[in-house]
Amino acid sequence: MTQQAHAERAHALLGASKAGQWINCPPSARLQETVPEKRSEYANEGTAAHELAEIKLRRRVTVCNSKQRKALDKKLEEFKLNKYYDQEMEDAVQNYVELVEERYMAAKARSSDAVILLEERLDLTEWVPDAFGTGDVVLIADGVLEVIDLKYGKGVPVSAYNNPQIRLYGLGAWAGYNYLYSIEEVHMTIIQPRLDNVSTEVMPLKDLLEWAESVVKPAAVLAFAGEGEFCAGDHCRWCKVKGNCRARADENMKALEHEFKDPALMSNEEIGSILFITDQLKSWAKDVEEYAYDQALKGSPIPQWKLVEGRSNRSITDKNAAIKAFETAKLETDKYLKPQELFGIGDLEKKVGKKVLPTILGDLITKPPGKPVLVPETDKRPELNSLEKDFENVEV
Repeated sequence: MTQQAHAERAHALLGASKAGQWINCPPSARLQETVPEKRSEYANEGTAAHELAEIKLRRRVTVCNSKQRKALDKKLEEFKLNKYYDQEMEDAVQNYVELVEERYMAAKARSSDAVILLEERLDLTEWVPDAFGTGDVVLIADGVLEVIDLKYGKGVPVSAYNNPQIRLYGLGAWAGYNYLYSIEEVHMTIIQPRLDNVSTEVMPLKDLLEWAESVVKPAAVLAFAGEGEFCAGDHCRWCKVKGNCRARADENMKALEHEFKDPALMSNEEIGSILFITDQLKSWAKDVEEYAYDQALKGSPIPQWKLVEGRSNRSITDKNAAIKAFETAKLETDKYLKPQELFGIGDLEKKVGKKVLPTILGDLITKPPGKPVLVPETDKRPELNSLEKDFENVEV
């Protein structure tokens, strides 16, 4: 599959990638139907990572003749000219490829005739009208089917547990190959290499099919018809109308209707309850601001608001010419030139290699205690109990 093909993966109205939205908020599918997609640089970067992963996997785990291997090697060299390619992508995708190889070897250990499929189009129409998905990797061996999905982003950890997208991929793979193989168990894996995040949900086939019939089908019928109840929640994150959705606004405004026992001060118990919803309020406010900004740029300003020129920082248009001007003025170099500086660890990992850097610097890399962060008590990290001991050497 070429980079263009990866980027142009068609998106059905009820595509698997949007399943979290239309299952939880069925009418949102039709509501977003006429809103154009916005491709971000992060999405383009992810597309490039998927292309690199496919090239590497086809070269390493599929049967290739010498001509095919040569063609794939050429593709790999050509890909290295891609503007999104860097050492971080090379390392992350290589880690993903190695994990897929491990799963494939495990499948072959169970069954010598194990099958691996890459970039497989998966038909979901048995449960969802006009729907399909693309499975990055599908493995079938000895009663077990596994689907593996690469998530290149590192902003939000993604789990395979109760994940409707990867479950739909599992259903689609079963629908496509159950006539050839006796499948009893479905493994659904998400690999997020840049966060070292790997999770697998294992479901007996009967449980997955029951979920499809009881949850997916009813929601798909409503969503396809544009019916059902609007419902705000975590699934709003990627919704195209999240900035001006009334249901989301109503849900978030409930937080502002809190009745306090003491009209002047809130108790710590009340503060604790409110902290749980501050993140969603911040996110909602940011989305509303972005919507208003986009409307103003399009010539449909929000009443009582306007676009103005923001603050900007002064810059030197030609640094080489500026250096020559300083030299002509006979200024000491330390007045206008910085000494050479070491790159930060993140940049060094990209340039030197994430695995190579520790072998070079060794104990020179240290990770000091992080600044204290307030989190719910369900968080797995240990609590900082002693201000004098636990906060020692930490700038608060």
